[in-house]
Amino acid sequence: MGHTVIVEDDEDSARMIGALIGREGHSVASAGSLQAARRLLAMQSPDLLLLDLHLPDGSGFELLKDVELLSDTEVVLITGQASVETSVQALRMGAADYLVKPVSPTHLRGLLSRLIRPSRLREELAQITEQWRETGRFGDLIGESEVMQRVYRQISRVAATAVTVFIHGESGTGKELVARAVHDLSRRREQPFLAVNCGALSPNLIESEIFGHEKGSFTGAERQHLGFFERAHGGTLFLDEVTEMPLELQVKLLRVLETGTFMRVGSTQLQQTDVRIIAATNRDAIDAVARGTLREDLLYRLNVFPIALPPLRARGGDVQLIARSFLHDMSAQEQQRKHFTEGALARLGAYAWPGNVRELRNVVQRAWVMATDAAIDEEWLPAETRRVTPVAAADAGLAAPRAEGQGAQSPPGTDDGVLRIPIGARLADVERQVILATFAHCGQHKERTAATLGISMKTLYNRLKDYQT
Repeated sequence: MGHTVIVEDDEDSARMIGALIGREGHSVASAGSLQAARRLLAMQSPDLLLLDLHLPDGSGFELLKDVELLSDTEVVLITGQASVETSVQALRMGAADYLVKPVSPTHLRGLLSRLIRPSRLREELAQITEQWRETGRFGDLIGESEVMQRVYRQISRVAATAVTVFIHGESGTGKELVARAVHDLSRRREQPFLAVNCGALSPNLIESEIFGHEKGSFTGAERQHLGFFERAHGGTLFLDEVTEMPLELQVKLLRVLETGTFMRVGSTQLQQTDVRIIAATNRDAIDAVARGTLREDLLYRLNVFPIALPPLRARGGDVQLIARSFLHDMSAQEQQRKHFTEGALARLGAYAWPGNVRELRNVVQRAWVMATDAAIDEEWLPAETRRVTPVAAADAGLAAPRAEGQGAQSPPGTDDGVLRIPIGARLADVERQVILATFAHCGQHKERTAATLGISMKTLYNRLKDYQT
C-alpha cells in the first residue's frame, strides 16, 4: 500500500482524514504548515499528497511550484469550495484532483483506489505517443494532421486530472472516441465508462435513466432502477448532445457537479456519486445559451477544459488514412483483402464529408461490398465536391453541396446553394427555411442534413414533423 502526506492546519480535520486513509492500509504523516510539509517531503516522497489551500504560512499552490519535490507524487487539493477557477488553476499546476471539505469518505476511498504514480502515467503516454508516430493511431483515434495532434496533446494533458471536459464538434467527428481516450488514460480506467446520448432519450424517461428511480415512483416503475450516475460510480459518464437535455434536468445536473450528490426519482434520500463528467455537443454552446436551450451556469461548469474536434474536411490526408484503416478492418472481418486505387483515394480526398468520419465509414463499407474484385475504384464512391469551410457554410446557411445523384430541386428563395432571406424575417421562419432548404440540398438525406446543420437527428425529426414534411 502507499504512503500519504496530509498538509492541513486543522488538527481535527487532519486526524479524521488520516484515520480514513489508515483504514485503507496506507501509512500516513501530517504537517500543519508549508515549512513542515517540505521537511516531510524531503525525507520521503509520498504516493499521495493531500494539500490544503489555506495554510498559516502561505497558499498550498506555493508548494505545487516545486516541481522537482513533487515529480512522482499525486497531488490532491483540499478546498472548502469546488470552483471552476480552482479546477483550472489546479490543472495548470499539476494537481490531479481536489476534495471538498468536509471530506467524503466515499470520495476519499475512491481516490485511494485509483492511485497511480505520475511516472507510470508518463511512461504509458510515451508508449501511446510512439504508437501514434508509427501507426497514426492514438488509442482508437486515427489521424496525423496538425489539428488532430493538438487534440492528442489536450487529451494527454487533461486525462490524468479530474477536470470536467467539454468536447465540441460536428456530428460524426468522433466525440465519443475522444471521451473514451480521456477515460482510458485516466486513473479511472479500471472503472466503468458509460455513454449517454441525451438527444436520443425520451424526455419522459431521461431523468430516470440518468439518476435512477425508486419502485412505485411512477406508473410502470415496478422495481428500483439504478441510473447512469450510480452505474458509472468511480468511472466516467459521457453526456453526449448535452444541449438536448431538458432545462429542468440541467438544474439537477448542475447540482451533481457542485455537490457530488443527487436523488433518485421518487426518493428523498441523497446519493453520493464519484463520477467524472465529460460532456459533448455538436451545436454552438454559446448560441444554445442565447436560444435558451442550455443554462449559462451549467455551461460554465462543463466548459472547464474545452476540446474542439475538427471536421473531417479540415484534416487533410487523414481522410485516406482513416479510409485505409476501415478497409483493413473490413478485409479482416470478411477474410478477403481489397485495396483502393489511386483514383479512389483522390476521390475520397476531394469529397467534403458533411457526415464526417461516420459517413466515411459507411462509404468504405458500401464500396467494399460493391467492388467485384480486389481493387476498389471511384465507381461506388461519392462524386467529387468542392470543399466548404465551416465559415463559408455558415455564411451561406448551408454546408457541403449535394453529391451527384442526389439532386433535389432547390426550394423557393435558393439559388446555387445560397439561401436568400429578407431582412426582418421572423427567426422561426428563418429556421424553417434553412432546415427545409438544407434537407432538399442534401437530397432529403436526414443524417447528412442533421450533420450539416449541426443538430441531432431527434431535433431534425421533430422539426420536419412540425413542418409536415
